[in-house]
Amino acid sequence: MKFYQKEIQLPAHTRGYHLITDVLIEAIPELSEIKTGQFQAFIKHTSASLTINENADPTVRMDFETHINNMIPENMPYYKHDYEGVDDMPAHIKSSMLGCQVQIPITDGRLSLGTWQGIYLGEHRNYGGRRKIVITVFGE
Repeated sequence: MKFYQKEIQLPAHTRGYHLITDVLIEAIPELSEIKTGQFQAFIKHTSASLTINENADPTVRMDFETHINNMIPENMPYYKHDYEGVDDMPAHIKSSMLGCQVQIPITDGRLSLGTWQGIYLGEHRNYGGRRKIVITVFGE
């Protein structure tokens, strides 16, 4: 069994959903050494998320942003945690709802994603900054 782990830092992204599949794959070339195994990406932040969804049509990512903003609006009078701005508490809720990690099977040195699947960074802050992601791959 082989284990590889690397921490990377993404450049700052605008608020919304961004495909980062290729960035993650390029960051860990050891992936090609795993015939059968697992790939995990974990984001070390509480106001951004990782998820898997449509990788072809950019309007899906736009609709994600619109819908989640309607589900979890800013400026709610019951939010107490707003020290860093009106997007602060909503960003934490969005991150918890979508999750901080993705796990994908590895088959023959490649991620076993479906034809139209990609990994999204969900940037939930107006000015989130650079995000750290720990990538772990393991298998035989």
